[in-house]
Amino acid sequence: MIIAFNKPYGMLCQFTPEPLSDYRTLADIGFPSGVYAVGRLDADSEGLLLLSDEKGLPTSLLDPDAAHERCYWVQVDGEPTPSALNTLRTGTMIKGHFTLPCEADVLEPQPAIEERIPPIRIRRSIPTTWISITLIEGKNRQVRRMCAAVGFPALRLIRVRIGGLDAASLSLVIGAWRVLTVGERALLFQQSSVADDGETESGHHSDHADPHQ
Repeated sequence: MIIAFNKPYGMLCQFTPEPLSDYRTLADIGFPSGVYAVGRLDADSEGLLLLSDEKGLPTSLLDPDAAHERCYWVQVDGEPTPSALNTLRTGTMIKGHFTLPCEADVLEPQPAIEERIPPIRIRRSIPTTWISITLIEGKNRQVRRMCAAVGFPALRLIRVRIGGLDAASLSLVIGAWRVLTVGERALLFQQSSVADDGETESGHHSDHADPHQ
């Protein structure tokens, strides 16, 4: 069984609370017993999260050698320049690691997304821009650190796709979940278009943990 969950802001991807933390946990949702989170999203990130009671899924879904894509929509502070986007695409130095090539583009048209609760900070003199970043590796808070490294900090981050499974096709409101169909499961394991471009390399990420994006 694989479950798709539209994770809200302010929720930990674990079933036990952190000491002195006010964040909610997955235990508040009422998932079937025996499931675990396949990969993670930080408490301040939102969107598509998988849970399962099946063994072996982390390796097949999260190992960068499998070239398995995750796509994020990121609301950044400012208007990213072509140079900044190109740096994201070709590789960004974060925490002593040069990131693998990825896809990074301004979303056109800009999506109309329901305001987060609590809302992001807004500076009247500086616009915000939604960009799309698709990658196959995952370091701790990688997407946020990549955006900060090129001068456009992330204000909001939503995972919108895993493999070929698009969150929009699931029609899950924030906080809702359901078990994937056979066809939806197959979409999860679609080959990465990033890898098909011949730009990625293997062996840059030794563990199978998903990024705390």
